[in-house]
Amino acid sequence: MDNTKASSVVDVLSEALPYLQKLNGKTIVIKYGGNAMTDEKLKVGFARDIVLLKQVGVNPVVVHGGGPQIADLLGRVGKDSQFIKGMRVTDTETMDIVEMVLGGLVNKSIVTLINQQGGRAVGLTGKDGSLIRAHKMQMSSDTDEAIDLGHVGEVTTIDPSVVSMLDDDNFIPVIAPIGVGTNGESYNINADLVAGKLATVLGAEKLLLLTNTVGILDKQENLLTGLSTKQVDEYITDGTIYGGMLPKVNCALDAVKSGVKTSHIIDGRVEHAVLLELLTDEGVGTLLKG
Repeated sequence: MDNTKASSVVDVLSEALPYLQKLNGKTIVIKYGGNAMTDEKLKVGFARDIVLLKQVGVNPVVVHGGGPQIADLLGRVGKDSQFIKGMRVTDTETMDIVEMVLGGLVNKSIVTLINQQGGRAVGLTGKDGSLIRAHKMQMSSDTDEAIDLGHVGEVTTIDPSVVSMLDDDNFIPVIAPIGVGTNGESYNINADLVAGKLATVLGAEKLLLLTNTVGILDKQENLLTGLSTKQVDEYITDGTIYGGMLPKVNCALDAVKSGVKTSHIIDGRVEHAVLLELLTDEGVGTLLKG
């Protein structure tokens, strides 16, 4: 390593130091999805980021999605994916496939990747230890007619004890967003919502939502960051934040309003996005604060 390269490494570590000191012993909930879950190079980079955070005293908790993988398997068994207002209609057969993909294939592949990078990851679904209690999501049409989405759920309660126990024993929890109802029935839950609720219950320092966008943009398409909850509410009211970004922003906003110190909507298409957002001055996305 030449002196110039060595000096740049020292500069990076020096810049990261105050962030590492602030985050030591703190919990960070990370929603993992989008391109970061499908691009091989990004997948390895994400796993290394998570292992590094645990190594330096941070407690990362990963909540993952798996929409494309579910759609792929449904297609292979000849079953069409149907969506209403962005929610996948989940009949009993579809729910079986959702559990197989999220709780099995996707969850275990993430666990394996983190472990290959030197971590100690443990895979869970919300059904394990009754981690995520859920009830059926109620949705109405524009004419107020009830819409049956099947096994699509909303979080009722989260019991953080299993996650806290794993954190304390130096494990990295990797959680599939499947909830359990009062009669043992399974529910498919939006991973952003699970991550937000989990961050609140765990008293997390930060909530990170990995996306396929650079973050929240103003009307001139400039990246916005360091936003207060009041500013975000104003941007929603004036139409700056709209469409597909709204649910993710509302999730981040709700977490901050419920006690999470900061929420971050970051570009998962950037290699090592998690570390860049957490440990550098510039970051790679939008930060929301109280």
